[in-house]
Amino acid sequence: MNSVQWKSRKVVIVGAGDVGATLAFSLAQSGLADEIAMIDLNKNLLAGQVLDLSHGLPYFPPVKIYEGDKKDYADAQAIVITAGASQRPGESRLELLQRNARIMESIVDDIVEQESAAVILVVANPVDILTRVALERSGWDRSRIIGSGTVLDSARFRYLISRYCGVGVHNVHAYILGEHGDSEFAAWSLTNIGGVPVDTYCMENGTREEWKQEKARIEEQVRRSAYHIIGYKGSTYFAVALALVRIIGAILRNQSSVLTVSVLLQGEYGQEDVCISVPCLVDGDGVKRIVKAELPEEEAAALSRSAEVLRRAYSAVS
Repeated sequence: MNSVQWKSRKVVIVGAGDVGATLAFSLAQSGLADEIAMIDLNKNLLAGQVLDLSHGLPYFPPVKIYEGDKKDYADAQAIVITAGASQRPGESRLELLQRNARIMESIVDDIVEQESAAVILVVANPVDILTRVALERSGWDRSRIIGSGTVLDSARFRYLISRYCGVGVHNVHAYILGEHGDSEFAAWSLTNIGGVPVDTYCMENGTREEWKQEKARIEEQVRRSAYHIIGYKGSTYFAVALALVRIIGAILRNQSSVLTVSVLLQGEYGQEDVCISVPCLVDGDGVKRIVKAELPEEEAAALSRSAEVLRRAYSAVS
């Protein structure tokens, strides 16, 4: 009788800071991964995070959590890169971006050296730029290197619509597209509640003019959410981690989920040479295909503007 070789569902998290540690905690609770290896240059921080998480093992689904190194890339299914440098006093945003690009290249070099077959999920910001840096450095197919993109932004969007319309958030289907940043935009044309177009459903709460104003308020609130949270407590990590668990779940479980991850476009939506968030079918191999939707003229123009912002930023570091 032939025996089937069991393969562990292994995730490597690069970066043990707030986002990396919260991801490890959320992922351990989810039961999705059998192994979670954490890597960080700060060995004391890494040891402390792993020990703290390990003390919770009696309360997690079965999972192995440990300090890893670059050899762990070889048999990982998903590698999540949260590591990045903080801005130094007097350092410009461009200088910080260039420094983070070099960090990304070093990490990707180690992954390629191990001949990894994993899907790389880039989280470090600016995520769209660093996703392209990682892709160019690796030489891999675009399907295997994706950014977390606007998955979290889309969750914020769904939450705000659900709150306004008084409906459970799981019944709201909505996407934020474009840059994970100031040029992102709401794809209202793709938004529905239980299959009903959002304009039809939500105008029951008021007049057309009131809903138009509310739409603008919701979109701006999504765009400013991270700034507000950072202003309140210094950084965002809880919802980020949960969004990452959603993406990782699609990879580990081969779910073919539609998610707005950042991917290199090669003519889709009329865009070339830019990593940007559009709806994608994500499975065990990364992006299985890009979901091509017909955007109205206004939204197509917004995507073009966002893509141009990202192209200019990438040209500054390439």
